[in-house]
Formats: sequence, C-alpha cells, structure tokens
Amino acid sequence: MDEVSVLAPATVANVVCGFDCLGFALSEPCDEMTVRRIDTREVRIINRDDYGLPTEPEKNVAGVALLAFIEAAGIDFGFEVEITKHIMPGSGIGSSAASACGAVVAANRLIDDRFTKLELVELAMAGEALASGSRHADNLAPCIYGGFTLVRSTDPLDIVEIDFPSLFATVIHPQIEIKTSEARAMLPKEVPLKNAIRNWSNLGALVAALAKADYGLISRSLEDTIIEPLRKSLIPKFDEVKGASLQAGALGGSISGSGPSIFMLSETPESAEKVGEAMSAVYTTTGIDFNTYVSQIHPQGIRFV
Repeated sequence: MDEVSVLAPATVANVVCGFDCLGFALSEPCDEMTVRRIDTREVRIINRDDYGLPTEPEKNVAGVALLAFIEAAGIDFGFEVEITKHIMPGSGIGSSAASACGAVVAANRLIDDRFTKLELVELAMAGEALASGSRHADNLAPCIYGGFTLVRSTDPLDIVEIDFPSLFATVIHPQIEIKTSEARAMLPKEVPLKNAIRNWSNLGALVAALAKADYGLISRSLEDTIIEPLRKSLIPKFDEVKGASLQAGALGGSISGSGPSIFMLSETPESAEKVGEAMSAVYTTTGIDFNTYVSQIHPQGIRFV
C-alpha cells in the first residue's frame, strides 16, 4: 500500500469539569487527509483549502507529527500529506488535533499498523505542542480512540476509554478568533480548595453517570467552577447562549476547548436540533457570523475511506 485516506473528526475537549483531561469525538465535521509514501526521508504538505496554513513541515502540525513518526519508526522513506480542512483553525473543536492525528494514523497504516493507539497519541502530541505550546492530549485521544476519553496522565501517557450512552452535541462556532495561548494565560495560578473539590466531584460523577447512562446525573455534573467563569468573557453572549440552550432542553455544556465554540449535550437528536435553533436565535442578534453543528458523539475516531 502506497497511499491511504482518512477522515479525522472534530473533537470537544475541556468537557465542562474535565479541563485538560476529558474529551469526546464528533461524527462531523471531519478533515479529509491522504498520506502517500515517498522515497525520500522527508515530509511534503499539500493544502487543498483556503486557510493558508504553512506547507513547511516544521511549521505545520501534521508535518511535525509526521517528522516525529518517521524518527520513531526508524524508516528510510517519508510521506506526502494532502489535507482538505473542514474544521476551521482556531474554532475550538480540535482542528490542530485532527491534522496531527489524521497524519500519524494514516502513516501507521502504511507501515502495517506498527504503533498502538496510545503510541500514536504520543506522536501526535508533537503537533499539538506546536499549535498550543503544551503537550496536552484531551483532543488527540478522542480523535484517535473515538467516543469519550479521559487522559489520566501525559507523563507517562495514560488514556482511559469511557463507556457512554447515546448523546448528541450541538456546537455553535462564532467567527471570532481566540488564541489558545491567550486563553491559557487567563488560567489561575491557584484555585480555592472548595472550587477544586467541587470540580473533582463533578468529574467523578460525570464519568460514573456516562457509564450508567444516568442522564439526570450527567446534567447535574456538567458544572465548572474554575475555568468557565474566567474564560466566558472571551465569548460574546455566552451566558445567553447557555441559558437559551438549557431552556431548549440541553443537559448542559460549556466552552469547547479554548473557545470560541460553545457546545451543549442532549439526550436526543430532536432536542439537539432545538438547542441549535436556540443558539442561532441568540447569535443572529449580534451581527457576528457563526456556524452550528449537530452531531452524535461518535464511538469511532479517525475513519479510513
């Protein structure tokens, strides 16, 4: 096999009380990627979209991930990667993670799946470090594993796959830019113990509720006392969107990644659609362009096509 194509899904990370550790995979949107084996030990990048991302491999998240892959695999050849992005960079739904993960998963197939999923996440972290300045895996893990994942540790890397019931996500993406580095600069150096305990309790309850398919407990656990109160000021109409979504039947939700996207979880597709209408109604008054997505939480991550 000399070439392989994949769909790399969008992901939601920082799932309310699961900052930097909990994430899930969406069924759409997905980036389209084709990786080809080439004789020279290098990485070539071809962009098939209008986002103007770098084609120098050292400056591109897919390129950096593939360079790490070549080194780890000890191979004497390289790869050409052709990328059509449908996940807008800076959207807060794992655009950089999709690029890095899609590249290494496709390359791995070209060497007969030598690396495990865990090892692929480790390699993709090189790309995420370029994008955000830190080696975090809360978008990478669900992109490769699918479903809900918990990153228990990044050193050493330890990923827990979480059982979950049928759930639907509604995402609104305001067309504004929030840089991950700037959003991380807002994070507090110290956290009051009572707030930390509240978030730990919510995260434990949320994982248990997902495993038990307890929608009531899922809803009660979708609460963040640490990150959301600080970062929501970056997103126009955040409180109004959240309030309208809950009134429309959402179980709960918050900021996706570093923003500007906002996600809400629902028990049924009908409820998720109503939540989308409520979100759109709020944003049509702002004059800010936006996109909305309604997607099932997908049990599979990257798919081969």
